[in-house]
Amino acid sequence: MANPAPASSGGLAITEHRLANGLRVVLSEDHLTPVAAVCLWYDVGSRHEVQGRTGLAHLFEHLMFQGSANVPGNGHFELVQGAGGSLNGTTSFERTNYFETMPAHQLELALWLEADRMGSLLAALDQQSLDNQRDVVKNERRQRYDNVPYGTAFEKLTAMSFPEGHPYHHTPIGSMADLDAATLDDARAFFSTYYAPNNAVLSVVGDIDPEETLRWVEKYFGSIPAHDGKPAPRDGSLPDTAGEELRLTVREEVPSRALMAAYRLPHDGTREADAADLALTVLGSGESSRLYNRLVRRDRLAVAAGFGLLRLSGAPSLGWLDVKTSGDATVEAVEAAVDEELARFAAEGPTPEELERAQAQIEREWLDRLQTVSGRADELCRYAVLFGDPGLVNTALSRVMEVTADEVRAVAAARLRPDNRSVLVYEPVHPEAGPAPATPDASEISAAGDAEAPAAPAASDDATEGGAA
Repeated sequence: MANPAPASSGGLAITEHRLANGLRVVLSEDHLTPVAAVCLWYDVGSRHEVQGRTGLAHLFEHLMFQGSANVPGNGHFELVQGAGGSLNGTTSFERTNYFETMPAHQLELALWLEADRMGSLLAALDQQSLDNQRDVVKNERRQRYDNVPYGTAFEKLTAMSFPEGHPYHHTPIGSMADLDAATLDDARAFFSTYYAPNNAVLSVVGDIDPEETLRWVEKYFGSIPAHDGKPAPRDGSLPDTAGEELRLTVREEVPSRALMAAYRLPHDGTREADAADLALTVLGSGESSRLYNRLVRRDRLAVAAGFGLLRLSGAPSLGWLDVKTSGDATVEAVEAAVDEELARFAAEGPTPEELERAQAQIEREWLDRLQTVSGRADELCRYAVLFGDPGLVNTALSRVMEVTADEVRAVAAARLRPDNRSVLVYEPVHPEAGPAPATPDASEISAAGDAEAPAAPAASDDATEGGAA
C-alpha cells in the first residue's frame, strides 16, 4: 500500500492511498454525525461502448445488484437496508458509480459487499440473471423514455449534437435492439475489462477511523487482481462550434408545443465551462432568470422555460434549453424571443446583480451537495476519475466565484448562437388526428439518459431502484 498523500489544506481533509492492484482510495474523516458513505466509481460509461452494444454499461450496473459469489440474488440490498443503510447505483456517459450510506459501525459491511461483487460477480453471472435484468432495463426504457411525453427528447438531441460514430452519440439507456443483442459472453467480457481495481476509485467519507478503514480496504480489495486490457476511450473532441444549426420537428401526443435545443459548450473542468454555467444560470435557472421573465411573465408565450448545463469532460458540454409553450403560442414566436434574449446577453453580459445572484445560487447548490457525506464521497470520486485530483473539490467553488462578467459574456457570445445548436421542436398530435408519423432514427437525425432538460445533467444518470435490481 502506498503512503498516504498529505491532507489538503483547507476545505475537506483528504488523504489518498493506492493499493498494489491499482485501486485508488480517497478518505475524508468527519465525526459530525455517526454515518459513513462508501462511493465506488468505475471509469466506464456509455462512451466506452461499441456500435451494436449500446446500453451495456447501464445493463451491467443492474447486473451488479443481481448477486455475487457470496451474496446471492437481492442480498446486497437486503444486507445494507437491514443494517440501516441506503444504497444505489447510476450510469452516465463517463462513469458508473455505486454507493452506500451506512451507520458508522456498519462501514465494514459496505466495504466487504463492494469488494465481493468487484472480485466475484462473474462466479454468479448466468443467463437467468442477464435475461432478468435485461427485461428490467427494457421496462425502464419504456417507462422513462418511450411512453412518456417528450421522453425521447434527451436521446434525440444527444444524437443530433454528437455525430454518428461519436462516443457520446448514444445515451446510456441504449436501444432495445442492442439490449436484445447483448449476450452472456458480452457481459462477461465487459466485466473483465472494466470492473477491475485499477479502473476504479473508492472514496469513504464520514465518521471513520482512517487506519482501520484502510485495513478493511486492504483486507477485502487487496487480493482482487488488476486487469490491463482496457482499451482507450474513443476521442470525443469536436470543434468549439458546430458551424450550423440542425433541426428536427417531431409530431407526437404531447401536452403542448415545445422548443428544445442543445448548444455546444466548453468541456467540464475548464474556466470557460464555469463561465457557461453562470451564463445559463442567469438566462434560464429559476423564476428570476431572463428567459422565464421574458417568456412566462412578460410575453406569456410559455408555461415553463429553463436553460441548464450538462457537464461533460470527454466531449463538449451541452447547454440544454427547454421551453413549453402556453396556449396557442407558436414555436416561431418563442424562438424569436429566445434568440433576442441570447443576442442581448451576448452583447451586454450579466449585470453585477445578476452575476452575484448566479454565483450565490451555484454556491448554495454546491454547499447543499457537500452537506451530506454521500455528496462529498461522490464529488471526491468525480474529481479523481475525471480530472485526476480529488483535491480539486476544495477549490471548485472559488473557481466559479472568480469568473468575471466579461468572461460570462464572452462565452455566451461565442457559443450561444443559432449556428451552434441542435433544435428539437414538438408539435402535438391529438388522438383523433390519427397516429403520429414515425420518428427518424438517430442516424437519420444526425445526417440532416433521464429525460427532459433542463434536468438534462441528471438525465444522463440512470439510477437503479431498490425494488428493480
